[in-house]
Amino acid sequence: MDADRDRNAGGPGRGALGLFDRPAPRGLSHLDIIALALSALWLVLAGLVLWLWPGGMALVHVLAIVMPLGLIWIAVSVARASKALRRDSDRLRAALEAVRHIHTSQQQTAQTAVDKTIARKLDEIAVSLRKTQTELAQRPAQMSPRPAQEAAPGPQSPPAPPDEVQSSLAFDLQTPAEPLPSDEFIRALNFPETAEDTAGFAALRRAMKDHKAAQLVQAAQDILTLLSQDGIYMDDLRPDRAKPEIWRQFGNGARGKPIAALGGIHDSAPLGLAAKRMKQDPIFRDVAHHFLRRFDQTFATFAETASDGEISALAETRTARAFMLLGRVAGTFD
Repeated sequence: MDADRDRNAGGPGRGALGLFDRPAPRGLSHLDIIALALSALWLVLAGLVLWLWPGGMALVHVLAIVMPLGLIWIAVSVARASKALRRDSDRLRAALEAVRHIHTSQQQTAQTAVDKTIARKLDEIAVSLRKTQTELAQRPAQMSPRPAQEAAPGPQSPPAPPDEVQSSLAFDLQTPAEPLPSDEFIRALNFPETAEDTAGFAALRRAMKDHKAAQLVQAAQDILTLLSQDGIYMDDLRPDRAKPEIWRQFGNGARGKPIAALGGIHDSAPLGLAAKRMKQDPIFRDVAHHFLRRFDQTFATFAETASDGEISALAETRTARAFMLLGRVAGTFD
């Protein structure tokens, strides 16, 4: 019994496969002893019969003696095979239980590693977002014009009174020196990728000098900040792409089913969180509707002169993904 338990458990380093090792053959089993006893008894009875009724050893007599012996040993072989099958079945069941236990342990370990990876990624995204928001908060101070004392006066222009200088600077903040290029506008709507994205901040700085673009950028920044509080980040969304023709229909005022393809975000988790926040948080709801209105108005103007490629590029920005998400929650595509 101890030897059987050692073989079933497997020695050190054998693992679950050791369960299929057959035990070494031992002495006669009780089945062999019974078969030998029955064979001997039958031979004794057959000998007595032949001795009491002599008459020659006919073929029938030989068969009558041999066939019962064969049947006895066939029954022993069948019983031995049945016992071996039961033993192998028990070992197989034990091996499957061991494999299932190992698989379950590996799944739990892998799930723990995945959870840690996801948590670390979310922490990194949150830190990056905070850095970007800090940079955005610091940029307006950097974008403010230099004081009049630092500006070198022209050779023929006398210094202007302080009131006139302030009025002129305020006007310059609202009116850009030149129209905002489409590629700069699109880059600004995607916001800087990192705190070191100088090109992104440059585009954002130029967009903030455009009145309409600045309104949309500010509205997008506000709603993205609120969404991040629930762990919803635009970089995690993978929306289905809609054709530029559908975006143009939206720019021309179409709503509902004709532009349903624009609601290409199908992730249930962010949709559920945004819908819950929309119902329960009035501040979030007001900011979301304000953002949707700004996006609607600004995109209608943008689509008038934009090419299909520029529309497709805008659809890939973080601002456009926020519009797809909130548009579905607000029923814009129903």
